[in-house]
Amino acid sequence: MELTPFLLAGRAAESDDLLPVRHPYDGRLVGRTSNATPEQVEAAVAAAAEVAERAAALPAHVRAAALDHVSRRLAERAEEVARLITAENGKPVKWARIEVSRAISTFRWAAEEARRFSGELQRLDTDPAADGRLAVVRRVPRGPVLGISPFNFPLNLVAHKIAPALAVGAPIVLKPAPATPLSALLLGALLAEVTEPDGPGTGLPAGMVSVLPVPNDRAPALVADPRLPVVSFTGSGPVGAAIRRAVPEKHVTLELGGNAAVLICEDWASDEDLTWAARRIATFSNYQAGQSCIAVQRVYVHEWLYDGFLPRLVAAVREQRVGDPFDDATDVGPLIDEAAARRVEEWVDEAVAGGADPLVGGRREGVSYPPTVLTGVPADARVSTEEVFGPVLVAGPVAGDAAGFAAVNDSAYGLQAGVFTHSLQTAFAAHRALRVGGVVIGDVPSYRADQMPYGGVKGSGTGREGVRSAMDDYTEPRVMVLTGLEL
Repeated sequence: MELTPFLLAGRAAESDDLLPVRHPYDGRLVGRTSNATPEQVEAAVAAAAEVAERAAALPAHVRAAALDHVSRRLAERAEEVARLITAENGKPVKWARIEVSRAISTFRWAAEEARRFSGELQRLDTDPAADGRLAVVRRVPRGPVLGISPFNFPLNLVAHKIAPALAVGAPIVLKPAPATPLSALLLGALLAEVTEPDGPGTGLPAGMVSVLPVPNDRAPALVADPRLPVVSFTGSGPVGAAIRRAVPEKHVTLELGGNAAVLICEDWASDEDLTWAARRIATFSNYQAGQSCIAVQRVYVHEWLYDGFLPRLVAAVREQRVGDPFDDATDVGPLIDEAAARRVEEWVDEAVAGGADPLVGGRREGVSYPPTVLTGVPADARVSTEEVFGPVLVAGPVAGDAAGFAAVNDSAYGLQAGVFTHSLQTAFAAHRALRVGGVVIGDVPSYRADQMPYGGVKGSGTGREGVRSAMDDYTEPRVMVLTGLEL
C-alpha cells in the first residue's frame, strides 16, 4: 500500500514515522501516511510566518481561484472522496457523500466571500468637528492560523478551517485527527495543484498551507508557538479548555460540542406531525453513529403528547439499519473505535442501573452500538448531562413550553436546539429563551448550512464557524481616516 504524503509548505513530504489508518468497522488497513517530524513541523510554521505578509497582499482573484479550484476538483472526485471518508471514519457512505457535497459548497462559498471581502466606509461628519472625514474600515489577517480538526467530519471540518483562511489571505497549518488524516491530506494534494504552479504571483505562495499529521501529545507545542497567533480548534471540551488556558494572549476559537435537545410543543399534535418528528429525531440521533455535536441526544415532549409520541419514536429508531458502512442501505455505522463504543456502553449501563428503562437498543456489539432510547433517566446520569457522542436518546415529558425551555437550558452546553412548533410566537419565545448558539424551528437541531454562523455558548465553545464568521475570527479591523474630503 502506497504511503500518502502530507503537505509541507505547499509541497508533498513524508517521514519514517509511519501512521497506519484502519477502517473502524472491521479494523482492516485502508491507508498509510506518516507523522511530520518536529523538524518538519518547524519548517511548516516558519514558512507560514515568512509568507504571512505576501499572503495577506494576495489579490482577491488569486485567492478565489484557488478556492474555486478545490471546490471543482472535489466535485470531480466526489464518489472517491466519499468512500475515503467512509474507509477512515466508518460513517455510512450515504452520509459521507453528503459531507463531500458540503465541503464542495464550503470552498465555493469561501471563493465568493473572498471576492466581496471589501470592508466598509463610515461617514465621520456626524459631528461638526469631523467635517470632511471618512473612515475606511478593512479587516486584515491576524497572522498565521493553527487549525485542529476532529475525526467525525474529516473532510468538511478541515474545509471550515482552511477555506476561510485562504479567503482572507492567512497562512494555515492544519493538524487533522490522528484517526482520520487521509481526507485532509487529499485536500492538501488539491491545494498543491494551485501552489504557484508557474512561479510567484500565479497561485498560492508555497508556505501558505501545510497539512501535517502530528500526534496529539505534540500538539501543545504547536498551540504555544507565538508565530501562530490564531488557534481554531474543534473537538472535546477538556482539550479546548486546556488550549484556552494555555494561550490566553492568542485569538482562540473553540467548537466543543454539546448534548443537543429537541422540544415538541403542544401545537405539534397531529398524527402526521408526530410521525414526521419521530422519524427526524430517529435519523438525526443516529446519523454518524451519533458522533456529531448536534446529534439529537435529549427529547422533551409536551406531557399530553408524550404517550402518543413515544411509540412512534421507538418504532422509528428500530427502523434504523445498522451494518457495513459501505452498504448504501446502512443508516448507522460503527463508532470510531472500540474504546468509544465501550464508553457509550458504560454510560448507558450506569443510567439503567440508576433506574432508566431502555426501550430499544442498549447492547454493544464490538465497535458498534445500536440505536438506543432511554426513559426514566436520572437527572444526574452522564447520558443526560454530558455529550454521549453515540447513538443514544434520552426522552421524557415536560409540563409545557416554559418547562421545556428550562429543560433544554438545564445543560452545561449550548450549541443548538430544535423546537417543533407551528406558532411564530412560540418560535420567537424559544429564540429568546434558549441559551444556545442556534435554534431550529420545526426540525431537529442537527442542521447546519455552511455559510451561516455556527457555534455555541457555555461549554460549547467560543467564536463562530461558517465561512464569513470564521473569516471575521481570522482577521481584525484596521481603520484608515481620510481627511479634507467633500462628502
